Amino acid sequence: MPALVPAINKPPGTRQAAKRATNLSLSADVLDAAKALQINVSQVCDTHLREIVRLEQERRWRADHADFVAAYNSTIEAEGLPLDEWRGF
Repeated sequence: MPALVPAINKPPGTRQAAKRATNLSLSADVLDAAKALQINVSQVCDTHLREIVRLEQERRWRADHADFVAAYNSTIEAEGLPLDEWRGF
C-alpha cells in the first residue's frame, strides 16, 4: 500500500498553513534579481511547490486508478449508463 500523502489542494489564501523554516540553495544571480524586484522568494517557492505537488498527486492518482477507470469506461461503453433508460433528458 502506498504511503499516504496529505492533500494540499486548498487554494492559496483560503487558510494560513503552518510554516516551517527550511534551507534552499538558489542561483545567486536569480536571488539577487528577485530581491531587487522585491519579490517574496518564500511565497513564490511555496506557491510553485504547492502546484508541483498537486500535479504530482494528480498524476499518481491517475496512474494508480487507470485500470479501474478503463474497466469502468469499458463497462459503460458496452452496457450504457446505469438507469439510462429512465433518464428524462
